[in-house]
Amino acid sequence: MQPARVESGSAEEPRIAVVVVAAGSGTRLGRAEPKAFVPVRGVPMIERAVEAACGMSEPVALVLVVPEGHRERAASIARDHAHCAIVPGGPTRQASVAAGLAAVGATCEIVLVHDAARCLTPTALFDRVAAAVREWGAGVVPALPVTDTIKRVDASGGVLGTVERSELVHVQTPQGFPRAALEAAYAAARRDYTDDAALFADAGGAVRTVPGEPRAFKITREDDLERAEHVLSAVGARPRTGIGIDVHAFDVSVPLWLGGLHWPGEPGLAGHSDGDAIAHAVCDALLSAAGLGDIGSRFGTSSEEFRDAHGEVFLTRTVALVRAAGFTIGNVAVQVVANRPRLGARRAEVERRLAELVGAPVSVAATTSDGLGFAGRGEGLTAIATALLS
Repeated sequence: MQPARVESGSAEEPRIAVVVVAAGSGTRLGRAEPKAFVPVRGVPMIERAVEAACGMSEPVALVLVVPEGHRERAASIARDHAHCAIVPGGPTRQASVAAGLAAVGATCEIVLVHDAARCLTPTALFDRVAAAVREWGAGVVPALPVTDTIKRVDASGGVLGTVERSELVHVQTPQGFPRAALEAAYAAARRDYTDDAALFADAGGAVRTVPGEPRAFKITREDDLERAEHVLSAVGARPRTGIGIDVHAFDVSVPLWLGGLHWPGEPGLAGHSDGDAIAHAVCDALLSAAGLGDIGSRFGTSSEEFRDAHGEVFLTRTVALVRAAGFTIGNVAVQVVANRPRLGARRAEVERRLAELVGAPVSVAATTSDGLGFAGRGEGLTAIATALLS
């Protein structure tokens, strides 16, 4: 069966693929739906995992491995991602990973395999694993030290001895590998393994560790789900801020779109899209606060999908990404530095339009640079935005 592909304006061809394994039934969680689609604070685990992976510092190709009956729902979750394939899972996790690996695009040189059930894994861990694979050319697993005393016991519960814990670690995902070596290891596998690193090592591959993350725990039972809810509640109590800056030159051959509004009679702003510097700065501020990259890495700088696109397109998609990552937008403030247009007469209108798009209060202010620099010479406009999330 051919994988379903989701295309959405293409950025540069990715060198890293993330295979998100989400095909398990999750019977131990005791829910009717597959575990990866169970919500954590209103957002399905698979969606949280996808957003973390796509926040990486370079473009990634996604492969979502899901139950056959959930491919359409997975496609909806992945609709905003430029490179994505969706494949049905197999009877075992190993078979599911093999199916996902077969759908990885030709340009990808590194593959990260990630369990959707580790849905709170921060983006920083994906970047850490990928960088280590690239540096070492080996398999890489994130690991945390074992702090509890470990005992060996027999079938009746009798203690046989104490295990030396200095050589033990808790292993997490994503686990990363050179793509060609992982494909060869899977082709040679003749039995099931507990994780991809064990399969890779048995085929002769070297495996190293990088520091893991406490938040990258696996949701298996109801108490794990409660723990995840508690973690997100605690994170939500701490506000996060982000800053975005956008600069565009004036272009008299195009209309001016600024703050989501058309400004008749004013010179426009040069750009691949409509050049709405306010909207773009707000997007960058929101993405920055959420730890989701920036507008360039999210939507590309030359995608045909976004040629002449208005700022509301970027704002709507950015807000969806931020909310899917579990954040609530508190407010946004924008400062415009330019000689023109005169924002005062339409400030309230701009603020209302942006607030509609963002779903939170937005304030806009303007100033000049007293004749200094390109803005002072009337060559262009700068917009600076700050965003507050919880």
